[in-house]
Amino acid sequence: MEYNESAVEVELSANFARWLEGLRDVEARERINIRLRRMSLGNFGDSRYVGGKVSELRIDYGPGYRVYFVRRGRDSVGIILGGVKGTQRRDIEQAQAMAVTIFCRSEQS
Repeated sequence: MEYNESAVEVELSANFARWLEGLRDVEARERINIRLRRMSLGNFGDSRYVGGKVSELRIDYGPGYRVYFVRRGRDSVGIILGGVKGTQRRDIEQAQAMAVTIFCRSEQS
C-alpha cells in the first residue's frame, strides 16, 4: 500500500519563488506557504477563476496578497505569480500572458 500525502502537485515558477523570497514580511511569507501547503492537500480555500486559464488564491492579510496559478489536470497546479490587491489588474494580465507560455510548453511535451 502506498500513501501519498499530497493530493495536488504544486510547482512554483521561478518568478513566484523570487517574489515570495523577496517579501520582507515574514508573517506574510509564512501565511502564503501555509496556503500553498493546503493547496497541495486539495484545499484551495478562497480562490476564484480570473480568466485565461488563470485562477487567483486570495490571502486576507496585509495588503491583500494574491497568488496566481494554473490548474494542469486534476492533480497538478503551476504557481505563476504573486502580487497584492493594489496591483491586481496588472498582475492578472501578466499571469494570463505567462499561462499561455506554460500551456504551450506543456502541450508540446
